[in-house]
Amino acid sequence: MDRNKQLSQSIVEFAIVAPVLLLLIFGVVDFGRVIYVYATINQAVNEGARSAIRASALLPTNSDVETAVKQHAVDVSLANPCPNGPITTATPPANQGWIFITEPDAPSAIEALAPTLENAPGGQMWGTSNGTCSATNPAHDHAPLQVTIRYNFVPFTPLIQQVTANHIVISASATYKTEY
Repeated sequence: MDRNKQLSQSIVEFAIVAPVLLLLIFGVVDFGRVIYVYATINQAVNEGARSAIRASALLPTNSDVETAVKQHAVDVSLANPCPNGPITTATPPANQGWIFITEPDAPSAIEALAPTLENAPGGQMWGTSNGTCSATNPAHDHAPLQVTIRYNFVPFTPLIQQVTANHIVISASATYKTEY
């Protein structure tokens, strides 16, 4: 009889401790995922900015920068809804990020540029057809160029999802001066 009481007591104790233990384990897994995503997008924006500022016979385009960012953002889903900004405070879709290629202090007026600069990163001389992206000028004359990623991280753990309102926005950016 005494053996059955001990077994029953052990089951009850495990039932009390198990949810806390599982929450702790899954919380550590989610924390590891956050660190991985942050490190990955940090490396990706640095590589994207490096590819955006280099001077060469063919200047890099927004597509070149986006490709460089995506190549270094392993296992991170990224999109480019409005590459030249403005950088929005809207939350990207779950477990996805948005790439922005902008000048931190962009000129307010459209500048007359040489045709070789019109497709350089940082903007075009025109807006998009749907009017949601503002028209910006490409970076030139050693202007700073900023590559930014805003990523919406959604944890696996349901309790952590509820506490964080089902998202944690991770943002990383790198600013370099153009070589052209």
